[in-house]
Amino acid sequence: MRSLIILLSVLLFSSARATPEYQALVDPRTPIVENVYHTVSEAVTAAPADSDSPHIIYIRNGRYREKLTVTKPNINLVGESRDGVVLTYDAYAGQKIPGSEETWGTFRSATLTVLAPDFRAESLTVENAFDFLRNDALDKQATERVGGTQAVALAINGRADRSAFRDVKLSGYQDTLYVNTGRSYFLDSVIEGNVDFIFGAGTALFEKSDIVNRKRARDMQTTGYVTAPSTDIANDFGLVFLNCRLLKEEAVPADSVPLGRPWHPTTTFEDGRYADPDAIGASVFINTWMDDHIARDGWDSMNGTARDGSKSAVFTPESSRFFEYKSRGPGAAVNPERRQLDEEEAGNYNREKILDGWEPGFL
Repeated sequence: MRSLIILLSVLLFSSARATPEYQALVDPRTPIVENVYHTVSEAVTAAPADSDSPHIIYIRNGRYREKLTVTKPNINLVGESRDGVVLTYDAYAGQKIPGSEETWGTFRSATLTVLAPDFRAESLTVENAFDFLRNDALDKQATERVGGTQAVALAINGRADRSAFRDVKLSGYQDTLYVNTGRSYFLDSVIEGNVDFIFGAGTALFEKSDIVNRKRARDMQTTGYVTAPSTDIANDFGLVFLNCRLLKEEAVPADSVPLGRPWHPTTTFEDGRYADPDAIGASVFINTWMDDHIARDGWDSMNGTARDGSKSAVFTPESSRFFEYKSRGPGAAVNPERRQLDEEEAGNYNREKILDGWEPGFL
């Protein structure tokens, strides 16, 4: 049985039913089981453990300070409006977990973590509210300055696959979106951050979406990086942007943001712990409009862990799968550093191939 949960903001006490638009997500021939909860976590906890059809949680406008982990398949979060529904938390990598001496680390800092297949979210914002700018403005010797400022808004990991997002906003600064496994699809959405703010080993297709670079608190020649893929060499596709816009906050200077740099995660092997040599990152921008913050050279190198344990290994854009096709706007350029796909190659970057036949369902 498909079910529909109505989630009320604690500030709103209406028990109105879902709008016809959301009712249409459910097969009209099957009955709707409607329940009311006051937090997102309560609604997710009440969901079936192993549903084989969509379990829809409709969220009324409000700010929900919750740290959420989805371990059940077919969870659908549907907000009343993208800017009105905000799922927010403020954990960061270097912060101690409450009641523990252990820190969150980058991957556990996420406000929303998806670990199960067939997750879907629409018309809501997921925010990591860690005050990156305040910390960024401090002198490096300041006693109150913290390290480990990676602060993830959304993490897609574990068993996650076929994760679909429409009309969502992901907001953070460093490491906003960690898409590390399976296939993900983002349509008509906004993703904002500054340092490596779209990263990971998963296959993710971004269509008709705005990718927004955020400012730094001090003057810097390089203010951030759009992507940091760690795509396994066995996978044909990594991070793909089709018909998107690369935008910036007003204070982001021109020529200060490379399109990406190759991330080779430090990994444990039989002969030691060092940067994964098979993480040959793939980032491709097709028919994308770029503002003037995009670096003229396009891409940058990234250091990784050498076999001796030092951070001396250097991975270059040329050793990665970084390409463009028909970029336009003041940040677009064609030069030896910005490798271009030809028309035939670009034709392989279509939704059906990238998503390996999966249809997200709201096209």
